[in-house]
Amino acid sequence: QVQLVESGGGLVQAGGSLRLSCAASGRTFSMYAMDWFRQAPGKEREFVAAISSGGGRTYYLDSVKGRFTISRDNAKNTLYLQMNNLKPEDTAVYYCAALASYRAPNPDYWGQGTQVTVSS
Repeated sequence: QVQLVESGGGLVQAGGSLRLSCAASGRTFSMYAMDWFRQAPGKEREFVAAISSGGGRTYYLDSVKGRFTISRDNAKNTLYLQMNNLKPEDTAVYYCAALASYRAPNPDYWGQGTQVTVSS
């Protein structure tokens, strides 16, 4: 089992920045690839960013490329999402997820989510 707890969400004006964190406990964090997803009101959950278990590979949703950066610190069992130049359309609940392999189709574990609200 892996337990994931997100933090760092909040209310920010358009153009601002937030850094989300995802703290992992349980089985070895460094064994898992990690993703960030988000779900806006009335919309399906969508993929945002992925990172390999060692952190050497990353992948992003086109609309966040150049604005968001996914990273991880395996010594601290923590995943991050640095979000810059935020837009109102980034408003959503953000979830971290642990996967058996990089960009696997179905995550094995999910966090509970953290709300990000971007005002115009």
